Amino acid sequence: MRIAVTIFLTDETITPTRLARELEERGFAGLYLPEHTHIPVERTTPYPAGGDLPREYGRTLDPFVALGQAAAVTEQLGLGTGITLVAQHDPIDLAKQIATVDHLSGGRLTLGLGYGWNVEEAADHGVEWRTRRELVRDRMALMRALWSEEPTAYAGEFGSVRASEAHPKPVQKPRGPVVGPRTLIGGAAGPKLFSHICEYADGWLPIGGRGLSESLPALRAAWADAGRDPGALQVVPYAVHPSPGKLAYYAELGIEEAVVQLPPAGETEVLRLLDEYGGYLAGTSDTV
Repeated sequence: MRIAVTIFLTDETITPTRLARELEERGFAGLYLPEHTHIPVERTTPYPAGGDLPREYGRTLDPFVALGQAAAVTEQLGLGTGITLVAQHDPIDLAKQIATVDHLSGGRLTLGLGYGWNVEEAADHGVEWRTRRELVRDRMALMRALWSEEPTAYAGEFGSVRASEAHPKPVQKPRGPVVGPRTLIGGAAGPKLFSHICEYADGWLPIGGRGLSESLPALRAAWADAGRDPGALQVVPYAVHPSPGKLAYYAELGIEEAVVQLPPAGETEVLRLLDEYGGYLAGTSDTV
């Protein structure tokens, strides 16, 4: 099983370049970074994990800038977002950022995307909460038009773009309905999420990796009903606190990659934990 990591990189943690070099040297598969543009202080949305919102949420580095730094000092390390809040971006600008990182890294980018949980953060971006999933779907279609080999127009419910020259193109080639880098959608199991995964993604990024024995059969059935290649579905448990038993369980389910959680800490603590997690790397590949 490939083992990647995720971490809230902030202005107070280990740097992207230092971490990326260490991950590649040690044989980890990839580095996934979360995104929050800002955290409104006057917030009524509860933190999904319960309790007070951790300090790092309001201090996260821009994931694409940080991943660009990581790409510049590595050759094989996978680079991912976990997750990109697509609804909070101008899709034309976002398409350029994504394609640029994929181009400069030689096709190493995984676009982990999601719908968000912080109502106030999204509202400051002009996002109508009840339609955010449809907004993300629409923006992904617009970005696919810009990533197409030939100039392609798109007119959707929430946005449009003229047929345009838009370069660079993502390195990764189209896969069925998916155009652009490897795309994984985060979120809780359910028919609506699974329908979107089957429509425009390569797979699922289940946070914490719980309940997979019940949800995986439903996703695989939806995937088959959509006419997608059964062998192409990718499920990547995300922000996992690993144990030998947990990783063995994932392997039994046919999962080939897991993303383990690092603390938002300085270099000493992060490297100590990488030493510990290194024990899980036996028999893994070094690319995402």
